[in-house]
Amino acid sequence: MSKDTPGQPLLTFADADRSPLSIRARALVFVDARSRQLREEVDQLAPSALPVLIQGETGTGKELLARQIHRSSDRPGLFVAVSCSAISKTYAEAELFGHAAGAHNGSASSRAGWFGSANGGTLYLDEIGDLPLPLQGKLLAALESREVVRVGAQQPTPVDVRLVAATSIDLAKAVNAGKFNARLYQYLDEGRVELPPLRERPDDILPLAEYFLGIYAQRLDLPLPLISASAQAALEAYPWPGNTRELENSVHFALLVSVGDEILPEHLNLPPLPGYAQLAVQLRRLAANDEERDHLRQLFAEVLAG
Repeated sequence: MSKDTPGQPLLTFADADRSPLSIRARALVFVDARSRQLREEVDQLAPSALPVLIQGETGTGKELLARQIHRSSDRPGLFVAVSCSAISKTYAEAELFGHAAGAHNGSASSRAGWFGSANGGTLYLDEIGDLPLPLQGKLLAALESREVVRVGAQQPTPVDVRLVAATSIDLAKAVNAGKFNARLYQYLDEGRVELPPLRERPDDILPLAEYFLGIYAQRLDLPLPLISASAQAALEAYPWPGNTRELENSVHFALLVSVGDEILPEHLNLPPLPGYAQLAVQLRRLAANDEERDHLRQLFAEVLAG
């Protein structure tokens, strides 16, 4: 079902039994032409010291791409992932930069914070646009000076941290609105990569579906069904507004409700597409080459968007 990619594994697949990541967060596919181009960009960026900003829609796998960058960087430290939307408003600075002993009530010992935990490694800040604005300036200062001042401490602590950040919004617009630090955006923008939505890398859809199906069948100790030709067509036709996350849910559902040795379109629980969307899929298949298919895909994306 999937195309071969000479010299590169199609999937980055951590140990299924030991990894704390979700199933989706272990499936990185580089089959589609746009994905292969992204792989080349990442391979060039990973060994450098540049910070990286991953921009992409929700559910596209930004954290997984960040982990790939860390693995390819050969940095010896940890990969530390932090959701900026989950950082405590009260203790945000201490969570990020750490605190000295006694800095807070009941804190008898010091803490390194997320920054200190990532020393020698990579700090991944998901949805960096949600980081409080005052902290954005302090984050930039720590990155540029390569040292942090823990809350309640008198002296700075040296750190060696590579920042990889992710966002699902246009940070340039947030800068214009005064909601994001302009200098931090400039610092991040030099290493910016775009993670396309799943609908714009359609050759990744079936390999991902096969991956999810195989892993869930193994995890649930169920026979592995085939994805029928009609179900493959339905998967390729659907625009996947929820991206990889939605695809995983659809395949998981199909495995649980399918009868027999094949998954059929009705098992996927996808909403019906209008007739012109089905026609778009057929025309893309008839296109002679990747350039024509990309052109048709863009035209129909504009039509579907209204």
